[in-house]
Amino acid sequence: MTLLLGPPSSGKSTLMRALAGKLDKNLKVSGSITYCGHPISEFYPERTSAYVGQYDLHNAEMTVRETLDFSRRCLGIGARYEMIAELARRERDAGIKPDPEIDAFMKATAVQGQETNIITDLTLKVLGLDICADVIIGDEMIRGISGGQKKRVTTGEMLTGPARALFMDEISTGLDSSSTFEIVKFMRQLVHVMSETVMISLLQPPPETYNLFDDIILLSEGYIVYHGPRENILEFFESAGFRCPDRKGVADFLQEVTSKKDQQQYWYLDQEQYHYVSVPDFAERFKSFHACQQMQKELQIPFEKSKTHPAALTTRKYGLSSWESLKAVMSREQLLMKRNSFIYIFKVTQLIILALMSMTVFLRIKMPHGQIADGTKFFGALTFGLITIMFNGFAELQLTIKKLPVFYKHRDFLFFPAWTLGVANIILKVPVSFVESAVWVVLTYYVMGFAPAAGRFFRQFIAFFATHQMAMALFRFLGAVLKTMVVANTFGMFVLLIIFIFGGFVIRRNDIRPWWIWGYWASPMMYSQNAISVNEFLASRWAIPNNDTTIDAPTVGKAILKSKGLFTGEWGFWLSIGALIGFIILFNMLYLWALTYLSPSSGSNALVSEGEDDVNEMALEGRRKDARRSKDEISQVVSSDPGTNGGTNTLAQSRVTLPFQPLALCFNHVNYYVDMPAEMKEQGFTESRLQLLSDISGTFRPGVLTALVGVSGAGKTTLMDVLAGRKTSGAIEGDITLSGYPKKQETFARISGYCEQTDIHSPNVTVFESITYSAWLRLSSDIDDGTKKMFVEEVMALVELDVLRDALVGLPGVSGLSTEQRKRLTIAVELVANPSIIFMDEPTSGLDARAAAIVMRTVRNTVNTGRTVVCTIHQPSIDIFESFDELLLLKRGGQVIYAGELGRHSHKLVEYFEAIPGVPKITEGYNPATWVLEVSSPLSEARLNMNFAEIYASSVLYRKNQEVIKELSIPRSDNQDLSFPTKYSQNFYGQCAANFWKQYRSYWKNPPYNAMRYLMTCLFGLVFGTVFWQKGKNIDSQQDLYNLLGATYAATFFLGASNCITVQPVVSIERAVFYREKAAGMYSPLSYAFAQTCVEVIYTILQGILYTVIIYAMIGYDWKADKFFYFLFFITASFNYFTLFGMMLVACTPSALLANILITFALPLWNLFAGFLIVRPVSMQATLLGSKI
Repeated sequence: MTLLLGPPSSGKSTLMRALAGKLDKNLKVSGSITYCGHPISEFYPERTSAYVGQYDLHNAEMTVRETLDFSRRCLGIGARYEMIAELARRERDAGIKPDPEIDAFMKATAVQGQETNIITDLTLKVLGLDICADVIIGDEMIRGISGGQKKRVTTGEMLTGPARALFMDEISTGLDSSSTFEIVKFMRQLVHVMSETVMISLLQPPPETYNLFDDIILLSEGYIVYHGPRENILEFFESAGFRCPDRKGVADFLQEVTSKKDQQQYWYLDQEQYHYVSVPDFAERFKSFHACQQMQKELQIPFEKSKTHPAALTTRKYGLSSWESLKAVMSREQLLMKRNSFIYIFKVTQLIILALMSMTVFLRIKMPHGQIADGTKFFGALTFGLITIMFNGFAELQLTIKKLPVFYKHRDFLFFPAWTLGVANIILKVPVSFVESAVWVVLTYYVMGFAPAAGRFFRQFIAFFATHQMAMALFRFLGAVLKTMVVANTFGMFVLLIIFIFGGFVIRRNDIRPWWIWGYWASPMMYSQNAISVNEFLASRWAIPNNDTTIDAPTVGKAILKSKGLFTGEWGFWLSIGALIGFIILFNMLYLWALTYLSPSSGSNALVSEGEDDVNEMALEGRRKDARRSKDEISQVVSSDPGTNGGTNTLAQSRVTLPFQPLALCFNHVNYYVDMPAEMKEQGFTESRLQLLSDISGTFRPGVLTALVGVSGAGKTTLMDVLAGRKTSGAIEGDITLSGYPKKQETFARISGYCEQTDIHSPNVTVFESITYSAWLRLSSDIDDGTKKMFVEEVMALVELDVLRDALVGLPGVSGLSTEQRKRLTIAVELVANPSIIFMDEPTSGLDARAAAIVMRTVRNTVNTGRTVVCTIHQPSIDIFESFDELLLLKRGGQVIYAGELGRHSHKLVEYFEAIPGVPKITEGYNPATWVLEVSSPLSEARLNMNFAEIYASSVLYRKNQEVIKELSIPRSDNQDLSFPTKYSQNFYGQCAANFWKQYRSYWKNPPYNAMRYLMTCLFGLVFGTVFWQKGKNIDSQQDLYNLLGATYAATFFLGASNCITVQPVVSIERAVFYREKAAGMYSPLSYAFAQTCVEVIYTILQGILYTVIIYAMIGYDWKADKFFYFLFFITASFNYFTLFGMMLVACTPSALLANILITFALPLWNLFAGFLIVRPVSMQATLLGSKI
């Protein structure tokens, strides 16, 4: 078993993906990779091996068990059946009778295609997921399992398969050290008992986990610095002059010794002066090391292919047959549709509401027939039905894009052929189309007064059903091709415009310019329009002789069809249905092609290599001198003992130049309850409430760094949320005081900072702008701008972000900053608020040892300024753990089992637990954090028959802590309760100015949104301008005027609708940031909404001007100044209310998907009452309100 170590961007993931056959096929790769002597071109490495990626991509609506069952079912059993059959034959020949239970187990693991399997249960048990097996995974909008559990699900997906070579990339992120140890120990057993090949990349492996590995690969800057036995690696570095210190984790030492900034501290040759050894020098030196020479000798002897077991390499592309794969995917998609049933119910409900409203507008008693003029109202009613059905299919765009990340993972890992997902979606959406089309036709057909014939009724249903299927196929295809919501929404509306404008309603066929006539015949909506119109107007009641001599047609029905440029024979219906079926097949085939061949979107990251540091340091030296000078001018030394509370404090040894008030936070007998989840009630729990925190007491004091430690599910983050006032639901009991006074959330938000684990930031601003924005809104308005600017520079230097000041933040895992850089930005954004108390949730999670050291150095510098800092932490190394002053240790169930000092080398913690009878002693060099989690685990409690929470509650340490709490809970005579003259640091104008500044810069740096918006504006304008070329100058008939009205209506509606839909993903991303900033008390929601609206209005006004200039001249409207500016005003105003309506929907709904579906309700409704489908005097009085809306 091999451990792969290396700093960020060293190439660890790339190496693993290359070995697992997961690299992009278009990349140029030199060298060779062989399995058992066979090049990877001779088999399927994706199936022979398994790659566990860094990112946790799962279907949020599925449970843990369902996710693992699906992966096991798709990956298949490999050669397990043949091996068990061979084993049974040999046992029979040898007369061996196998153990019945073992025999039953092995046979159960070899059954192909089962929906559930015992392997899933085994994997759940091994990974510690059995406690959450039936809980949905969840995402940012759906409550589910924890981040650490998601990481284990990612690992479990691949462990359920038959792969014998496992490449596991950073599988310990979010896990506590004891869980990591147990998982790696299980993997070691697989390697040594089952002869599997395993390579694991870990970020901060503790010593006990590190010692489980056989070999080590150290990778840095793309070079292999060491590859060989674990026992020889320290010998190699000592030969180069570097030694690992005592009580330093070897893995941490290895990741720092190649870094230019950290290398010198490990130089141990006193007789020689230190000189920097570069990574290429290390790699060259390794070539002469005995471990490398031994490996080279082994590589020179080729592996004998004849010794390869026939089942070792997989030559079948997929684990299941095509039919079985389709069944598995169909089953999963059916489950997802069931879990998302609210969406489909909501779509049907809004369709019913629209049908009822349209019925009141086109009520049959107001819809006479028999005259050509009457046909216009029926034509409008039919067209509105088509528009509604088309918009109803638009939601398929977002539903498709939502599935793509998980689909790409499964497709690339050969879970199933790509076409199976496409076919499953196509088949399962047929009933949806059937129901939605039936609902519309059944409700509207007879009430609106269409032809009273059963045959005509069913033919209209067929036309609407085919149209709905075509719309869903079209938007599925667009979603699979465009892949991102902003681009897909914008381009989707453009395609909808093209289809609609050439549909035969806005402009008839005879009036379309010759250069656009192809668009008419290529528009699916034209065929839908023809189908429903021919079906209606060729009915017997429209067979009245035509008296209009201007139209050469024998009957009124044919005259109406001819006047609209539509087909005039019954054949037109079936021709149109055939064309729609052709479009359905075409779009679905293109959808399957896109799923099969297109790659997922990728982004760029802001990376700073070691080689760039010198240049950056020189460029920043001037700024750092200014920062130091300002520090010397402003800072003054005020001594303060840790644990005091009161007065102000500025420490010259830190870079912080602003005064603050040190505060102690005390909490006594805190309990927290939530409503009992429905899942637990189904399992037999009768209580109405679930207790997450149980009688927790403690103190967090100034100048003291406190670690909040416990296994996953112990309640660490819950406790921090309760103390920080972040819990908006549930019941909280107990006393929480701040320097002796009861905590008030209004004032507490002003003096506290909260670093969330998820690192939520606006993606389109720079690092410097993010920190400046936080300082602007959170520092007192009494501080001048110059001092704020210097403070921002000092904080950036403190967290080592000055070299990245101009880098865009980007989206996590997609673009911008790395995980470690984002973590430091999160700390900087809170630190720049100059808080007295800082909560940090998992500040080192997802970081390698060096990055974690940088973050903890930042944390320690913060504590040294006299602030109160508390951190939750999962798997600390010895260095990190012992950098804390005090520990609050929780067990599962939210109970305290230790609260007190750590002491030098954690001796106070160790002495406390070793004094408990039965607790095993800690071994020399063992990580105290790992040891204490192991000895206090539920398994250990059960073995020792004791409750560590009860032992602590009856201990001397507990009574001592209660005395401290009592002392700090009494206000000092020189202390006053916190109070501020205003709720926020800035007045309303200052809040608006800061929010406008950030939003403006964010919009300016978001070309996928704004550039696409203006590009679409030009395209929309050019399309309208060329379709309606100079129509405004030649109004010779009623139809000419109708065409001009159609141009004005469509030009306003469709680009406005595009704005409405396109703005939603942008606002949705920023909404998550808004929630964090609102919780921090940075500003009032009104100021944020006002600033965001103002920025959007500016861009929309420019869009309106650009659009007006294009279409006004090309269509040939009347060139008078007053009319031009009236036109500009109404176009711009329309764009603004469309855009602001889209923003409002995101703000009012819990998910972007629901907001998108609501648009498909609002847009047809506005379309109905726009005055074009049916003019206002014709509408019933009851619908005049809708017309005004």
